[in-house]
Amino acid sequence: MRIIPAIDIIEGKCVRLTKGDYNTKKVYNENPLEVAKLFQDSGIEFLHVVDLDGAKASHIVNYKILEQIASKTNLKVDFGGGLKSNEDLKIAFDSGANQITGGSIAVKNKELFESWINTYGSDKIILGADCNNEKIAVSGWQEESELEVIPFIKDYQSKGIQYVICTDIAKDGMLEGPSFDLYERILNQSNDELKLIASGGISTFDEIPKLVELGCEGVIIGKAIYENKISLKQLEEFILNN
Repeated sequence: MRIIPAIDIIEGKCVRLTKGDYNTKKVYNENPLEVAKLFQDSGIEFLHVVDLDGAKASHIVNYKILEQIASKTNLKVDFGGGLKSNEDLKIAFDSGANQITGGSIAVKNKELFESWINTYGSDKIILGADCNNEKIAVSGWQEESELEVIPFIKDYQSKGIQYVICTDIAKDGMLEGPSFDLYERILNQSNDELKLIASGGISTFDEIPKLVELGCEGVIIGKAIYENKISLKQLEEFILNN
């Protein structure tokens, strides 16, 4: 299972929110590149970067930070937050993103999102299936839709999607553990091609092997690293031994 630390960016700084609420912003580092280099030095290969300014503005904003990380580390970056047009996507890939994540766009402009899957391939496009009470949330989690998360994922699997990041918003930033039950149901009800990336609520190292056991392809870890609940040394050893 891939270990994928998260860097969320507001005004060029590395921050974390709780349950996606911008009023809970906590700055952990003024320099996201510094944080990315720390991860790389611990043997980590993957990084999840979210442009929170972009999510709010509905277009890419912090692509210069992405460019820095992609050009000055060897990390494979998946990038999301506010990608709403072909131009946004081009900027993200030109700035060094290895994959991009589309959430709101997959709800609000299915035709465009499906065209991205067809144009770039299912190894480059990740479906962001972020949910609250199992209903898909959009617009930087500020709005809840009527779409239920499992049918939403299955529908996009039929369109060729393989990679899905699923965040249970109620768990995000709470350090109370991830939604094991939800992930288990998603994996049981989806086809075998699904590469499910768990996100939200990871709080202790012991939760990681449980997610492996469920069959998750990756796990995104944010606040647990920044609050020293999970050490980079633990992650380094896990990567070496798996």
